[in-house]
Amino acid sequence: MSGLEVKKPRACILGIAGTELGNWEKGFLREADPFGFILFARNVKDHDQIRALTDALRETVGNSNVPILVDQEGGRVMRLKPPHWRHIAPAGAFGDLFDRNPDDAREAAYTNARLMAMDLREAGFNTTCAPVLDLRLPGMSDVIGDRSYGAEVGKVVMLASAVAAGLLDGGIAPIIKHIPGHGRATVDSHKDLPIVSVSRDTLSESDFAPFAQMKDVLAAMSAHLLFTAIDDQRPGTVSPKVIEDVIRGEIGFENLLISDDLSMEALGGSIASRTHECLRAGCDIALHCNGKRTEMEEVVSMAPLLSGSSLQRAQTFTNQIATFKADVPDGTQVADWQVRLATLLAPVWSAGDDQK
Repeated sequence: MSGLEVKKPRACILGIAGTELGNWEKGFLREADPFGFILFARNVKDHDQIRALTDALRETVGNSNVPILVDQEGGRVMRLKPPHWRHIAPAGAFGDLFDRNPDDAREAAYTNARLMAMDLREAGFNTTCAPVLDLRLPGMSDVIGDRSYGAEVGKVVMLASAVAAGLLDGGIAPIIKHIPGHGRATVDSHKDLPIVSVSRDTLSESDFAPFAQMKDVLAAMSAHLLFTAIDDQRPGTVSPKVIEDVIRGEIGFENLLISDDLSMEALGGSIASRTHECLRAGCDIALHCNGKRTEMEEVVSMAPLLSGSSLQRAQTFTNQIATFKADVPDGTQVADWQVRLATLLAPVWSAGDDQK
């Protein structure tokens, strides 16, 4: 032993309850030392508040590069919302533009991601749970819907690759989701367990293919779906067969695998058992989002300190965050991007189209 013991974070990502850290949370999180944090709309009030909160999370665990995640996709899934932040087009709008002009769609996807990255960096985030690589398939639940770039593998990969590049160039780490594919969900996995009964060959040719083509992205989020052709007993997140045979094997994804939210109703059993099962199945990180104290305590009780290949994958991801430059685009560049993006998207979408 050299005497220099590297601090190992715990194999979980946790949410918090409100817009600032309470005293219990500060003590609990400092002791638990999770790999990262995830924030939601309930945690966001305005620019100054969210920056103070993300700074406080870094300070609590003493790590300036701790992953701080947010689901910022655009469309229905935006945690940083108007009036304080831009209204962002859904993935489906870029898919619609692709059908008209693939080059314009790719440029728009990249430019939008650069602008989104700038917003996230200013708010203190370094990671977003995007892009979505799930296919938009007819007759399926709208839980994915226009969060998808489309039904064709080539289109999804081209647009999602542009998004990932734009995020990285803007200093935000992407997390692709929901591996190995959520497009065939017939019910919302937040409320029930989707059961997918098509053949393994069909899944390989379509659903799994975008992930295989983007397997070099350094993090992916799992899908809470039951694939009967692979494992008719366990949803993907807690299935060794899905993770070992499909995600690690067929798809060839060797990077950091994060579970989808363990509090979703697609999974059964206690939060403690869900945590144990997803890590035992092969997820590297257990994700828990709702910030409820008793559930967080269960997750931490079952999530060990990172070790082995999971630790190496986690360190690779955090090292990527550490390389991001702090400089931000100047006002002229930002204005040019905004005008160009609006022009490109004009045939298919404008900021007022899907305002709720």
